Formats: sequence, structure tokens, C-alpha cells
Amino acid sequence: MAVPVRFGENGGMPSHEATPFGDLLRGWRQRRGHSQLSLSLHAGVSSRHLSFVESGRSRPSREMVLHLSRVLQVPLREGNDLLLAAGFAPVHRETPLDGPDLRAANAAIELILSHQEPYPAVVLDRRWNLVKGNGAAVRFFAKLLGDRAATGPVNIVRLVFADDGLKPWIANWSEVAEALLDRVRREAVGGVVDAETTALLGEIAGGAPRLPAPGSASQPSAPIVPLCFRKGDLALDFFSTVTTLGTPRDIALQELRIECFFPANDATRQSASTAY
Repeated sequence: MAVPVRFGENGGMPSHEATPFGDLLRGWRQRRGHSQLSLSLHAGVSSRHLSFVESGRSRPSREMVLHLSRVLQVPLREGNDLLLAAGFAPVHRETPLDGPDLRAANAAIELILSHQEPYPAVVLDRRWNLVKGNGAAVRFFAKLLGDRAATGPVNIVRLVFADDGLKPWIANWSEVAEALLDRVRREAVGGVVDAETTALLGEIAGGAPRLPAPGSASQPSAPIVPLCFRKGDLALDFFSTVTTLGTPRDIALQELRIECFFPANDATRQSASTAY
């Protein structure tokens, strides 16, 4: 029986049907804006060999999979997926955050959180789930959310969009929600929104603000989008910075982000320590 064949992207010899690894590799190559020729030059491999690997005509070695993952800047979690698709065991660990191997990293994170007092700081995973927060963050969420602040896992994106979450207490909610949706896409690990985050965006799409038409703004935009919280006598305006670990070799550490909130005006700076 004849084996189905197709020509490679750059022409030349026909090849077998693509393998799962070939499909994944092609997807990452295209996301990074590489042709087969461009990737072969960056990776230092022949374009013919790369074409054969991508099309399934040739099986890559473990070292080749790891090398191409590095060249394409594939995140560690997705790098394991490439290895599995090529028939190899994963090499990148996902260590529990409270495990002894991550003691030094946890100490650094706790130092950042404690030094941020009296302003809130939170640690988030790649899907915007709250991992931990400093004492100021716990008190601040309790002030805004009451009993709900202490129930179950917290997803910050859902919390911002929920009518019984933070939405009623954010005075500039439409502006914040629009900026948050942009951040979810822009800050995705490896620059690619995964399936779970895509599902999260779809879940909240109905509550997303309508984007203004280009050129419709009546006044210049502020340099930073503040979070303006209002509840009773509480009036606090923050902006945030995001910190990541510089050289992670563990999946859990690569996917963590530490978000620290700073006062956006003198009034917030003076009252934050006693407001919550």
C-alpha cells in the first residue's frame, strides 16, 4: 500500500505525514516567525534535516529536541511536551513551591513580599491564580471582599470581572479590565496563551469592556493605568510592577510572577498603612 507523502515547506524531497512532534515544532517555529531556512540558520542545522524532522521523515535525537527548544525559547512546560511527542522522557521538573529544593527561591520571594509592606504584593501562577500574598494583600482583600476573601482558590482575572468580586470597588473598572486582558495575553509564559488561559478569557468575554474606536480618546492617556479602589470612605489608587525569576530551571519557578502594588498618589501613600 502506498504511503501518503507531501512536499516540505521549502520544496524538495517528498516526506511522510507529519508526526506529533513535527506538528508541535512547526507551531513553535511559526509563532516565533521563522521559516525552516531561518530556523536552520539560527539553530546551526541543515534546512534539509530540519525539514525531515518536522515532516516526520527523520526522528530527532533528544539533544536536538532540547536544542531546538532553546533556540525557539519554548517554555519549560511546553519543552517537556516536545520531548514526549518525540518519544523521550521529560527533563524539566515542576517542584512543589514549599519543597526543600526551592528554599532559596522562596526566601527571595518572601523577602520581596515582606519588604512591600504596608502595600499589597501577591504571587501569581501562569493562569493568574493567587499563590500567596503578603499581610497587606490579605488585609486589603478582606477589606474589599469581606467573607468572600477567605473562601477557596482565588483567580485574579475572575475576581476583577466578578460582580461579587473586585469589580464594584474599582472606580475605573473598564480601563483596568481592558488593560488586564491585554496583560493576560502579553505576559503569557513564552508569549503564547495556553489552552487553560484561552478558556479563562472565553469565560469572561461576555463581561469584557468594549474597546474604544481608534482615535476616539478625547484626552491623552495617563502613563500608567492605575487601580482606583473606592468603598465607603476607602479611596486608594495603586499601580503595580511585576517581577519574575531571571534564570529558572524549574517549571513552577518559571511560571511565577510577583506583583507589587505602589501608591499612585500622595493621599494613598499617607493613608494605606491605616486604611486596611
